[in-house]
Amino acid sequence: MSQTRGRYDFCIGLVLAMSSSIFIGGSFILKKKGLLRLARKGSMRAGQGGHAYLKEWLWWAGLLSMGAGEVANFAAYAFAPATLVTPLGALSVLVSAILSSFFLNEKLNLHGKIGCLLSILGSTVMVIHAPQEEEVETLNEMSHKLGDPGFVVFATLVVIVSLILIFVVGPRHGQTNILVYITICSVIGALSVSCVKGLGIAIKELFAGKPVLKHPLSWILLLSLIVCVSTQINYLNRALDIFNTSIVTPIYYVIFTTSVLTCSAILFKEWQHMAADDIIGTFSGFLTIIVGIFLLHAFKDVNFTLANLPLSLRKDDRAANGTLLSTYDCFNHDEESSACEIQSTESLSARRNGSLSAF
Repeated sequence: MSQTRGRYDFCIGLVLAMSSSIFIGGSFILKKKGLLRLARKGSMRAGQGGHAYLKEWLWWAGLLSMGAGEVANFAAYAFAPATLVTPLGALSVLVSAILSSFFLNEKLNLHGKIGCLLSILGSTVMVIHAPQEEEVETLNEMSHKLGDPGFVVFATLVVIVSLILIFVVGPRHGQTNILVYITICSVIGALSVSCVKGLGIAIKELFAGKPVLKHPLSWILLLSLIVCVSTQINYLNRALDIFNTSIVTPIYYVIFTTSVLTCSAILFKEWQHMAADDIIGTFSGFLTIIVGIFLLHAFKDVNFTLANLPLSLRKDDRAANGTLLSTYDCFNHDEESSACEIQSTESLSARRNGSLSAF
């Protein structure tokens, strides 16, 4: 009976996590559209500390979409381990990238498409080899976990790093370095996931008829979650306003996932009883995701599609054979015009230097 119940919870958590990624991926697009409309109106931008987006209905639609996604994500954490739910956030990268190409004119080239595919494959591998967390069924057990010295040290470091980034690094480099605001959202997100996990346990106990509202940990977790989510929304808006959506989303995913997996491993001790193949599979899946994110980010400005591939191969063959483009090719193939211009420039240069090699 317990095994059947566990599979049922697993399926519910999986569906909720996937739904969450769809809502959250769409929310990035709606928010970005709202911020762009404000920029065209001349309003003070969010990246400069403005809050005019609060009057923009598209931004609120994005916020509601993100809220729906976070609610689904909240419920998913109540039914499934964090190491199962968090990697599925890669789906939001795919949704955001595809919608950006349609609604924001942020072109997704071949490298970006391969990157999205690798992110999905890496997430699948991580889900298959995900470590099983220790069972925490009551708030008293959660309180004991939160009081563990390892987690206390981790949470203290997260708070210190966040404060330094917010008050010292952010004002100086936040407008030029994409990692500043995204890192703030990501490391604080690790704490917010812990709060969500604790509140999910509290809700389960509440439905079971236990006096959850009298437990001080419930209110501490709720207040902490409000502070963490508010901070994340603020700095995520700044990052989206300044930088390209197709860049912000994947980088945020990588850093956020790393933070959550680290926090979950410290809090629930889920790596202690993992087999070697599961450990290797988990790291391999995550590295695959990082490679996919790198392809999506590093080559975003390279205009390369499948249609260019045969042409590139022909050029490589000609370069390898040491052949020059004929005059006929130059006049009859528009795709090779750039190569013809290079050849013509080199020929003129050789003539000016009195060299006959160009002939």
